[in-house]
Amino acid sequence: MYQYEDVKIRKFRFEDIPLKIEWINNSANNEFLHYDLPLEYDRTVAWFERNKDRTDRFDAVIEYYGEPVGLCGLLNIDYKNSKAEDYMIVGNTSYKRKGIATKAGTLNALYCFEILKLNRLYAFIEVGNQSLGLNLKRGFNVEGYLRQSIKKGDIFVDRYVLGMSRRTLVIPREVHWEDD
Repeated sequence: MYQYEDVKIRKFRFEDIPLKIEWINNSANNEFLHYDLPLEYDRTVAWFERNKDRTDRFDAVIEYYGEPVGLCGLLNIDYKNSKAEDYMIVGNTSYKRKGIATKAGTLNALYCFEILKLNRLYAFIEVGNQSLGLNLKRGFNVEGYLRQSIKKGDIFVDRYVLGMSRRTLVIPREVHWEDD
């Protein structure tokens, strides 16, 4: 798998469930997430069992010097149309704003383009979510504005749709391949 010296992503495992629950239930992380909160252990175990072998999604853990610090992956992997939806969260709040998400995002894109051989990666970002800047830095472009795109509580919120293609990704020199 591609990795940096300090940041790598790896497939989500059963033993990662407690961290996912902790990170998603943390109010410092979940303002722009669309989960039925709070996440509970039994429901999250059932989610894991339903999804662990699916080929239309890839769920990963972000590690910083071997310590799990967040989640990322691909949803709605569409092999016919060669595209997938990107997602990411640095769940351990002490590791936010350290460049980890930028690197993990590049690794997630490399997985999409180089391992799965897909052509397009897209993401939805709610208006007001500061991760818009991160995603633009990662190489995404704003491709559209979706008014009242998704229901959040009792209101509908606007979102940007972002996209990038295989040909626009630049692989940084410090990324290398390491067999797992």
